[in-house]
Amino acid sequence: NKHQNFNSKRMASSINGRKPSEIFKAQTLLYKHLYAFIDSMCLKWTVEMNIPNIIHDHGQPISLSNLVSILHVPSSKAGNVQRLMRYLAHNGFFEIVTNREMENEEEAYALTVASELLVKESDLCLAAMVECILDPTLSGSYHELKKWIYEEDLTLFGVTLGSGFWDFLDKNPDYNRSFNEAMASDSKMINLALRDCDFVFEELESIVDVGGGTGTTAKIICETFPKLKCVVFDRPQVVENLSDTNNLSYVGGDMFSSIPNADAVLLKWILHNWTDKDCIRILKRCKEAVTSDGKRGKVIVIDMVINEKKDEKNLTQMKLLMDVNMACLNGKERKEEEWKKLFEEAGFQDYKISPLTGFLSLIEIYP
Repeated sequence: NKHQNFNSKRMASSINGRKPSEIFKAQTLLYKHLYAFIDSMCLKWTVEMNIPNIIHDHGQPISLSNLVSILHVPSSKAGNVQRLMRYLAHNGFFEIVTNREMENEEEAYALTVASELLVKESDLCLAAMVECILDPTLSGSYHELKKWIYEEDLTLFGVTLGSGFWDFLDKNPDYNRSFNEAMASDSKMINLALRDCDFVFEELESIVDVGGGTGTTAKIICETFPKLKCVVFDRPQVVENLSDTNNLSYVGGDMFSSIPNADAVLLKWILHNWTDKDCIRILKRCKEAVTSDGKRGKVIVIDMVINEKKDEKNLTQMKLLMDVNMACLNGKERKEEEWKKLFEEAGFQDYKISPLTGFLSLIEIYP
């Protein structure tokens, strides 16, 4: 009894007066985040195994036995495939249905909206994002957050890869190709939203898509507004082998030096990559481009706006997570007041924020 009383007192002291239920809840939260990397690895697994395409091509929910057979995995691993699929289903990537025509009512798996986004060669496919972001070269760098936080000037990739991220892309053509494919896939999602944004482009005669990559967004804009002249402006090595069309052209250069003149400049997911100081430099070049020859154009920014008071919890978590991610590149996600300060310091007079996608906003900035 004395021994039990001693342990009870010691436990009471260790939890600082908190109820055991609070401690256990905190432990659950801790373990949830401790093992969160498995979420990403399961997502990577389903893309590598091409499971969304297998189900899509099957034309109906696919049974576990059929899936295992198509994947050619050993029968001893069938249970592990089932575990992975059940966990992915719990997280919303598949739907489990029961095939009652089978004697044992074997469970089968159907696509959800989330896994439809992983069907390769579909109009809206984000598989390239999964492959790029979860490449060990990139994701492995996050093991060095402690070392990075003590480095005054280096980005996380400067610490782990020996150079900044953009320099790394220049020196590694295979990964650069993967990165461009990932950005192009994300652009398709933004294009879906832009189709309802006629008010942004309808009065323009020309636009420059800064950092527009291979032109995925620009092509949609040109198709929607055939009278609009569009220039994709990116690093020379990104655009050097791309061909111009009637109202779409490609120009290589450095956005910190100068940007081609136009009625509008589009910065889609660009400014969050950079520090406030660099953003002001970019915005000043944009202002020069849209005010040439006495014009009074505008800059169109597509980026996140953190609004913890109005956004629901999961959306805020997503934005704050991206903010941590961008910090590793020396960039950041910004609150409205932070955006406003950038615009004012770059010499702009006014701005307007409109919702665009689930987590991105469209910001029009006026000189």
